[in-house]
Amino acid sequence: MNDAERREIAGIIDHTLLKPEATRDDVEALVREAVELATYSVCVSPSMLPLSAPAAGLKVAAVCGFPSGKHTSAIKAAEARESVERGADEIDMVIDVGAAREKRFADVEADIRAVREAVPSPTVLKVIIESAVLDDDEIVAVCRAAVAAGADFVKTSTGFHPAGGATEHAVRLMRETVGDALGVKASGGVRTLDDARRMIAAGASRLGVSGSRALLADTTPAGAASSSY
Repeated sequence: MNDAERREIAGIIDHTLLKPEATRDDVEALVREAVELATYSVCVSPSMLPLSAPAAGLKVAAVCGFPSGKHTSAIKAAEARESVERGADEIDMVIDVGAAREKRFADVEADIRAVREAVPSPTVLKVIIESAVLDDDEIVAVCRAAVAAGADFVKTSTGFHPAGGATEHAVRLMRETVGDALGVKASGGVRTLDDARRMIAAGASRLGVSGSRALLADTTPAGAASSSY
């Protein structure tokens, strides 16, 4: 990997720490590493906000309704609003995946819209659809709901579901559905440089990565377990 490619990939990484056992010291280390690696952002749990020393130019993302998506829309909206008040630039919300599986796409759209109204632009809203749990028709319908509700990104996965994380097929289908209207974030299992290249080629414009240093150094063995996200 040449320096230009490394900078390009680093520049679309949300450097992520969502482990339940994460401490404030861990998050401070995450921020320092993000600055060193020149990633686009850090992505953390809402309870970790505000960051004690956010770096100039480094975006801050927080998750919402994470990881189950089974919170009510009112709770998700309140959580998102509080996170923005505490310094988040971006919100990664989880849909009610069960509603999508039941084909209640109007309810999915309403859920997304509630969060969008709570955190209007310029806050960036990413919608986690847990693509490994959905069939293709459901992925398409949920992506259309995200577009209609005013989201900025659709995102493959929490990285915490046993069904798995991002796949090239899901990313490609999501990109085909949203076109240029929304970004597509691949997360969950993006561990190696080859993973990153494949997701970008499939249409990803953002990557959720916990092991960013190893990925950018191209030192992570294929098949290595990811510690989170």
